[in-house]
Amino acid sequence: MEVSRIIAEIDVQIVKLQQARALLAGAAIPATKNGRGRPKGSKNATTTVAASPARKRKLSPEGRKRIADAMKKRWAERRKQQNSKG
Repeated sequence: MEVSRIIAEIDVQIVKLQQARALLAGAAIPATKNGRGRPKGSKNATTTVAASPARKRKLSPEGRKRIADAMKKRWAERRKQQNSKG
């Protein structure tokens, strides 16, 4: 056998042993989770929100008056309760 061929086979064995050592040591396990959240370019990203923009809800003047009257009534009752306590 030629010396160069023996050296080549030894090099192959060294590479295999180094790979096996790395696997056993845990160095070959890549860090798959670097940060929090969904990775960039993920295929399961939600696109429905971007497809239908949220509409701004408008309150009619009658509805606004009803809410204002209800709040005034609530505040009046609260004042009445505070005055009767102290």
